[in-house]
Amino acid sequence: MSPEGLLSVAATWSFWEAPPPPSIPRRIGLPHALRPDVALVVQGVRRCGKSTLLGQLIERYGLDRARCLFINFEDPRLAGSLGPEVLQELVAAFEAHCGTNDCVYFLDEIQRVEGWQRWLRVQLDRPTQRRFVVTGSNAHLLAGELGSSLTGRHLRIELFPFSLEEARLAVPALSVDDYLDAGGFPAALGSADGDALRRSYFNDIVERDVRERVAARSTAPLRQLTQMLFESAGSELSIRRMAAALGVAPDTAALYVAAIEDAYLAFGCPYFAWSERKRSVRNRKYYPVDPGLRRVAVTQGARDRGKQLECATYVLLRQRFDDVFYWRDRGEVDFVVLRDGVPIPIQVTWDQPAERHHKALDAFHEANPRSGEAVFVTAEEFSRGIPELGAD
Repeated sequence: MSPEGLLSVAATWSFWEAPPPPSIPRRIGLPHALRPDVALVVQGVRRCGKSTLLGQLIERYGLDRARCLFINFEDPRLAGSLGPEVLQELVAAFEAHCGTNDCVYFLDEIQRVEGWQRWLRVQLDRPTQRRFVVTGSNAHLLAGELGSSLTGRHLRIELFPFSLEEARLAVPALSVDDYLDAGGFPAALGSADGDALRRSYFNDIVERDVRERVAARSTAPLRQLTQMLFESAGSELSIRRMAAALGVAPDTAALYVAAIEDAYLAFGCPYFAWSERKRSVRNRKYYPVDPGLRRVAVTQGARDRGKQLECATYVLLRQRFDDVFYWRDRGEVDFVVLRDGVPIPIQVTWDQPAERHHKALDAFHEANPRSGEAVFVTAEEFSRGIPELGAD
């Protein structure tokens, strides 16, 4: 594509003529400034609001819109093989147009460009005034050999669908019950076509972010596996059991699960133990990225508000803590997080804790005498944002 053609594509994504439309501000930790020697990398599930966040950064950092180039590499006009030469041509064309290299580049869904990390590393190693913000819908974006090329040259933040607090900015007085039904995908929230959008998101993520990654011939086993993870949320699942249900080899099932996690569609929750060996021999529990997505994806049956609350609590913890675990021995503790190196047990229950919750906590404290005071997450506590565990 010619330089003029690239700028024409960028013009439809950029805000050169008008500012970004009003949107819900996201509660997410951002760097104090954009730097020419460090790229900002935004990762998260498809349709969670990454592109909207990019627009918010114009005001956040007081940027000149005329010197900010936005482009989404999933634009069909860019279909075909995309390599680093496209990035180089885009930068050269825009800076010739602006007459300066004091520009900011917002490169959305950058994983569609082969070799983008090495190209970006060169830009950051020889910084000018240009700054870069990139997004991707896959946690594998910065993994492996290519990811190592950006070591020390990027700041990574993860974006999730709206939390309850953010969702209430869009739909005031939203109840916990309604939030667990709707979830936090911005465009689906409060829309009359919300469930149709959620089903579309589920299918798109499985097709575009999971199947393409593992080069599977069909999405059917991947959809079936994701539904299995969603339906069994909060229960231990073995790779062998998943493989048997799908009729595939355990290694293949493990590959599929890794791709589902990389797409931010579901997350594995490991067993809590100080020994890595003890953790590795225990099965994981899995949780969906969004309770509304789980509701439309699983087999319709009895509504389990407690399970949905557990799923939403996991996602909230996932955003606040580096690691989230579960524990089970003589009873089960839903989650364990580390705060200043001290394990904090967390029990989730819709109403008041039952005797089984307390018995499990007694067993946990006996096994981990240096653990902190337990936190109970009820619907009321969740509505308040679980202040005992810090602000998100």
